[in-house]
Amino acid sequence: MTLLLALTAILSGFAPAAAAQPWDPAAPYVVHGQDEAGYRAWYLADASRPPQVKAFNDYLVAARVGGVMPTWQLLRTASSWQDCGGQPFEVPPTEEWPHIIQTLRYVHDYVVPAIGPVEAVSVYRNPTLNQCAGGAPESAHKLDSAIDMVPLRPTTREALMQTLCAIHSEHGEPYNAGLGFYAFLRFHVDSTKFRRWNMDPAVAAMCPPILHPEDAASSGQPLPPTTDPQTKAQP
Repeated sequence: MTLLLALTAILSGFAPAAAAQPWDPAAPYVVHGQDEAGYRAWYLADASRPPQVKAFNDYLVAARVGGVMPTWQLLRTASSWQDCGGQPFEVPPTEEWPHIIQTLRYVHDYVVPAIGPVEAVSVYRNPTLNQCAGGAPESAHKLDSAIDMVPLRPTTREALMQTLCAIHSEHGEPYNAGLGFYAFLRFHVDSTKFRRWNMDPAVAAMCPPILHPEDAASSGQPLPPTTDPQTKAQP
């Protein structure tokens, strides 16, 4: 019996460790139907969509911002599209297409070199969906100028803020870049006006907000505190 107990103790020391959770910072914001498989289903569900998507992609390529991130991700609408009865993807109206070009240039020139590749989780929102989703009244998402995204390279929230704030302070103004932070690793970039909001206290001293009263209608509000990393938040 003593020998059996000793063997059990030895063998238990070699029990495989629990598998680490895969790094998936988009998971809190992307539900089934707004993932890549959901995009393919949406794309094939209406014969008018493939030519619209192609035209949008061709426009980005012609403006030399094609491939900054996958075009299908740039069609994602609000994270709360289901609750609002909206579409998971939408090709913006053609008159709004120019607004995303400068945003993508800033992401290409400064965001990706600093933090690595990113995944877009919310881009264009039509006015009805934006209102239902709790977006700012004058949200740049309605203009197809804003991209909410997450970093695909592992990092911490504080490190993400410090890095993005530093490059925004140095390079953001010529791009009219707006920079905002939301729950966990989700952040916002647009090119409507140079401003910055929702800094954590640990970062605000070295990277204070840049927000004027007239900017309130175009900037998302701070999210309520939560300890649940799977909580979905809709800036």
